[in-house]
Amino acid sequence: MQKDLAVIGLGYVGLPLAREAIRAGLTVAGLDQNERVVAALNTGLSHVDDIPDADVATMVEAGFAATTDESVLASADVIVICVPTPLASDGGPDLGAVKAAAEAVSRQLKPGTLVVLESTTYPGTTEEVVAPILEWSGLRAGEDFCLAFSPERVDPGNAVYGIRNTPKVVGGLTPSCADSVARFYGRFVDDVVPAKGTREAEMAKLLENTYRHVNIALMNEMAVFCHELGIDLWDVISCAATKPFGFQSFRPGPGVGGHCIPIDPNYLSYKVRTLGYPFRFVELAQEINSRMPRYVVERAQAMLNESGRALRGSRVLLLGVTYKPDIADQRESPAQPVAARLLSLGADVVYHDPHVTDWRVHGDRIPRVTELAAGLASADLTILLQKHAAYDVDALADCARLLLDTRGAVPHDAHVVAL
Repeated sequence: MQKDLAVIGLGYVGLPLAREAIRAGLTVAGLDQNERVVAALNTGLSHVDDIPDADVATMVEAGFAATTDESVLASADVIVICVPTPLASDGGPDLGAVKAAAEAVSRQLKPGTLVVLESTTYPGTTEEVVAPILEWSGLRAGEDFCLAFSPERVDPGNAVYGIRNTPKVVGGLTPSCADSVARFYGRFVDDVVPAKGTREAEMAKLLENTYRHVNIALMNEMAVFCHELGIDLWDVISCAATKPFGFQSFRPGPGVGGHCIPIDPNYLSYKVRTLGYPFRFVELAQEINSRMPRYVVERAQAMLNESGRALRGSRVLLLGVTYKPDIADQRESPAQPVAARLLSLGADVVYHDPHVTDWRVHGDRIPRVTELAAGLASADLTILLQKHAAYDVDALADCARLLLDTRGAVPHDAHVVAL
């Protein structure tokens, strides 16, 4: 049966896209290589934080079906690629999943199909990597089929902005491709923003996240020297934020997590290096943000020393091990390197997180505290890494023996210290 859309990759990007398209009346199929994910989706079970089981069940009732069989692509008018783009072991881009998806599309590609890449990548990927693979089909991009790039802007846990009301940047390989992709997303997105081409659309995504990356790094570096100078950076930020123009608040933390901030700017840095020089701003920001977990442990060690205890043998309770509040997503969470460093120094590490029932660091299971009040009372030091809404900050301050607050959320006193 012919489908309006086939989505390749049914994760944090692909599944919300499929849901919104179905809500707009499009017929949608999903392709994913994970058999467990496919089986669960087809029985109405979600694996994505922001999509409840009931929504998946509604999608299935509307005709949505997930599969591991790439032949489903042959019956789609539009194919959108939403696969992961992690970093390779050398720190460069790993386009393995993108290439594999493009190869699958090339084997099933029909004339007139619109193919869209949403996976974050460096400028030139759509034209230089994806297009040649698709043309293995014998069809020509921009002539026999349309090709475009549209950066995903999914923000897990955001209750205000979703697929429909977040402006959608689109860039086509040719003017006709641009028209085709704009019409497609216009069927279920309120505001479609045309870019000059695929490279501009690819670059827009990297600019968005590089902007955040370098500003977070600025605040993280300021946190280090403000502590040495005896300055409350959190109060400084609050004061600066009263300026009604020319300032946007960013805040320090234990590091950066998720897919976007720790990974996406490295794609841009990689592309710049191919020109023969470094992207010093991004590389410096990466260095600063990457060292924050170690700095957190140094601050923890100093707090224990001041109270007459060594870090070795002390029980340290980590609160919140996800990369952002109120979701279960742990991708690139700074909690991992913080815990690893604490363990290497001999600390007895336990954790509490209302969204994570099983947590491992380098394959080793970390004990989970189920009763928070008892866990706070028994820990020599508590470190707030993620401010989940479930955490009562006043109760944390009252119950913890020592508390290192990396999020500036807890009222500070003699035994509560801000990063």
